[in-house]
Order: sequence, then C-alpha cells, then structure tokens
Amino acid sequence: MQDQTLPKRVLDNLSTAVVVVDAALIVRYLNPSAEALLAVSRARAVGQPFTDCFIEIDGADTAASLRETLATSHPYTKREAHLRVGIQEITVDYTVGLLMAPGMPVSLLIEMEQMDRLLRISREEAILAGHQATRALIRGVAHEIKNPLGGIRGAAQLLARAQAGADVSDYTNIIIEETDRLRNLADRMLGPRKLPELQPVNIHECLERVRSLMLVEAGGRAQIRRDYDISLPELNADPDQLIQAILNITGNALQALLENPAQQEPCIVLRTRSLRQFTIGATRHRLVIRVDIIDNGPGIPPALLETIFYPMVSGRANGTGLGLSIAQDIVHQYQGLIECESRPGQTIFSILLPVEQDNGRN
Repeated sequence: MQDQTLPKRVLDNLSTAVVVVDAALIVRYLNPSAEALLAVSRARAVGQPFTDCFIEIDGADTAASLRETLATSHPYTKREAHLRVGIQEITVDYTVGLLMAPGMPVSLLIEMEQMDRLLRISREEAILAGHQATRALIRGVAHEIKNPLGGIRGAAQLLARAQAGADVSDYTNIIIEETDRLRNLADRMLGPRKLPELQPVNIHECLERVRSLMLVEAGGRAQIRRDYDISLPELNADPDQLIQAILNITGNALQALLENPAQQEPCIVLRTRSLRQFTIGATRHRLVIRVDIIDNGPGIPPALLETIFYPMVSGRANGTGLGLSIAQDIVHQYQGLIECESRPGQTIFSILLPVEQDNGRN
C-alpha cells in the first residue's frame, strides 16, 4: 500500500478505526484512529499478531472468528465487545470483512467504533427518565391518597365532637366511602389479579363491544369508524381482559377529542392488520395481530410521550394515569406490547398480540 495513494489518505483521515490484517492475522496497516483507540503506535503494531493489541476480555476467541471469515468469506459484526487497552477497559462495536484486490493477497478489514461515551449517555438518559417517572409516580400517588385522607380526617374530627346520642351515620359513611376509595386505588394500581380465562377470541368481537360503548358515551359528538381485516385468526385469550385494555385506550382517545372543542369532526378509527415474522422485544413471532386505535385529536405532548404507560402519569388534570398502565399490563400477559406514536392531529396506539403464545408465561 503506497503512502501517497488516495485510498491511503482517505483511510488515514477516517474517524472510524480501521485495521488491515493478512491471512496469518498479522497487522499490515492501521490508521491513526485505530492507533488512538488501541493505544498502540503504527510502528509497534505493524508486523505483530492482531490479537496482541486487540484483547477481548469476555472470553471470545477472536482469532477463531477471524479465521472463519477467511475460510467462508462471510463478514460479521460484534456489538459491545469489551477490550483491554493498557490498564483500561473499553467497549467497541466492530465489523470484520474480507478485503480482496487483483494481484493482492487476501486480507481482513476490521472497522471499530468506540461506544463507551454513547453507552454512558444512554445510561444517564435512562436514569434521568426513570427518576422523573418515579417523581411523577410519587406525586400522583400522594395526590390521590391526600384527598380521601382529608375527608376521613374531617369526618373523624366531626365524629369526635359529636354529642352522645347524636346521629353520626353521615360521618361514618364518609369514612367508609373514602376508605373504599383508597382501597380501590390500591387495587387498580395492582392491576388485574385474577388468572385470565383463556378461550378462542375473535378480536373484532372485542372491538365491536368497545365501539358500541364508545358510541353511547360519545352521544353523536364523535365518529367511531372501522377498518378491519376480517381474515385474522382467533386468539387464545380472556375476552374481558382484551375489552378492558382496548376500552382504556379508546376511552382516553374519546375524552381527548371531546375536551378539545377546536377539533373539527372528531373521529376514532379502529383498525386491524396482521404482521408476519414480527419481533416483539427479543422474540420473533410467526404471526402477530395489530390493533390500531387512531384519533385525530390534539396529540400527546412530547414530554409526556415517553412516560404515558407509567402508573399515575396522566395528561389530564382529573386523570389517575392508571388506564394505560393497566392496558399495557394486560397485553403483556399475552407476550404482546402497546406502542404509541403521536403528533397534533393524529395519535396511534398500536396493540401487538402474538397469535401463538407460550401459555406458561401468562
């Protein structure tokens, strides 16, 4: 490789660390970014085994993987590899590919990018988001508890001052009712506690039940449209739980529409589709039913969008913030997930339900 060639100048000025090794895994070239990343000079590294300066500390056999690429010509990428560089440990993503040119021996091209800073930023953002969500949860719980406790305390004070023989049923009723409010709040935060009664369920029957309820509540002030894929198979699920999850989301959408008087022709669309070979979390499912609940309301504020599925997080002054949390918990029992996308004029809640489930995980 001639020093004055254009490819050499390009490689020397890349911010990505690049190393070229021959078929014997001996370093033949590394650019300045690779020198900085691996803390080794070009004069010292060139002519030495690559594994002398590229030491993975997670037990991976780097040399065997490199030889396999030489033998099969199949490139590979490894994420978050942990390397020992001097007395430090660093995290990199790296890609290995075959490098072939006419009249030149076969070599390997190794591209590396340090991920420590990005991982640290990601961890810090997750910590901050979790802290903010926890604070919102605590404030919400405190607010919901404080109101009934005030009523209980006031009724108890009046009861204490009541004269002997006086009718104190009003005070005791207040105490009972406000205590029930606290118990119901705790029950809702715990979520569904009974085991699901599994049976074959047509998702459209659940949607039609919710639609009929929403039409009554809307009273002609909003449209509830259908967009169904009637070829979808049945699910093995508890219909009451699915209705509850869909109702929680659709009820929120309807309230958002009715509380926004500037919105023209309020409308909710209930849409179903199938997704094949779809991954939820780390699991790939052969067939997934997708239920979209779409409204043309004002949208969800971006600051709230990341935490709307946390309990006690609500965009409404009189909301408890439990509806979406409970819905997510119900769907999770079926190895599914609820996602949300929102902008002014369109909010889409997508319920993803695998058709085939491991019932032992429910």
